[in-house]
Amino acid sequence: MSTTNQEAKINFAHQWKNFVLGFQHLLAMYSGDVLVPLLIGHYLHFTTLQMTYLVSIDIFMCGVATLLQLKRTPLTGIGLPVVLGCAVQAVTPLETIGGKLGITYMYGAIIAAGIFVFLIAGVFARLKKFFPPVVTGSLITIIGFTLVPVGFQDLGGGTPTASSFGAPTNLFIGFLTIAIILLFNAFARGFMKSIAILLGILISSFIAGIMGFISLKPVSEAAWFHTPQLFFFGVPQFNTSAIITMIESTGVFFALSDITGQKLTSNDLKHGYRAEGIAAILGGLFNTFPYSTFSENVGVLKMSGVKSRQPVYYAAFLLLILGLLPKVGALATVIPEPVLGGAMIVMFGMVGVQGVQILHKVDFSNNANLLTASVSIGLGLGITMYPQLFQHMPTEFQIILGNGIVITSISAVLLNLLFNHRWASHN
Repeated sequence: MSTTNQEAKINFAHQWKNFVLGFQHLLAMYSGDVLVPLLIGHYLHFTTLQMTYLVSIDIFMCGVATLLQLKRTPLTGIGLPVVLGCAVQAVTPLETIGGKLGITYMYGAIIAAGIFVFLIAGVFARLKKFFPPVVTGSLITIIGFTLVPVGFQDLGGGTPTASSFGAPTNLFIGFLTIAIILLFNAFARGFMKSIAILLGILISSFIAGIMGFISLKPVSEAAWFHTPQLFFFGVPQFNTSAIITMIESTGVFFALSDITGQKLTSNDLKHGYRAEGIAAILGGLFNTFPYSTFSENVGVLKMSGVKSRQPVYYAAFLLLILGLLPKVGALATVIPEPVLGGAMIVMFGMVGVQGVQILHKVDFSNNANLLTASVSIGLGLGITMYPQLFQHMPTEFQIILGNGIVITSISAVLLNLLFNHRWASHN
């Protein structure tokens, strides 16, 4: 065999592995991202046609937003292995704006938020010094652990008020998914171990299909092809509203920085924020959502051990393709919720522990650090459990104060400044 042919085969095998790893990234974020258009579309009483468009264009724009962040340009792109999507935290403010003011105002708010993020990216990036390990560790811990209950909700069947929630079959499938992922991590080697989450999802879905969990009705009802359209639901209108996405993104950026060993500069953060600003603007123009880095994929990166951007490029192009082919994209929606829940519990738990690892570097013999982390994490958990605590406040305040991740960030930054300033003044 010639050297050229041998190199070609090695390269093909390498690219195939990257493709499968990219598919794993896709499955890890797909359910969480599709959940957003489904929730908002249902809340706003969308028709089947409108819902089909909303889900398809959302998937397509996830691919566009991910490419914007992956590719480093003179203006945009943090250049880390990140996957972008619309976080569940955006559901409540978007429903509030869309329900009270109308859907066109919702998209106007998304565009305004994107422009705002793009314009102040440079200023916000210079605040890097306000994110020492006690702050980033608290933030990443809360990002992971506040999302674990979402995994448990899916594991139980998705709707806690339903009579079938927590049914033995749901629990069996959910915990089977966790067991398969853990077994592959314990006994598999190399590539098989790196795709443990993907194998857990696929094997458990196959078993769930045999048990009658899977319906192919969404696939049969979906169209074969659909192209993105500007202003599908109407021309956006503007109202005084803001959707804060930078805080959570900062935490995910630092988590990825810690995993990959790539130190982030203020310039890196500026590029990252600008990319998300442009993604939000495009989301508003094409009537989708604001996009930010997905926490789920930090867990995938941590577990697979593959830190390059190549698999994520494949994930981005797969998202673009699925966004144009609703019938193919609908296949991913038939994955049973208990299967996704089991996988999410593993992934979100790993993100939380990543934060704990960062906190391990903090000197907790210093009471200031202890108070900063404990109060900030406590506030984040509390607000996540009871976001309605601020339901009587104006919408703008609810958007900010009803998000546990944002509250943890604000608390950690302010308490760190307060205690460090006092410590410095006494020494």
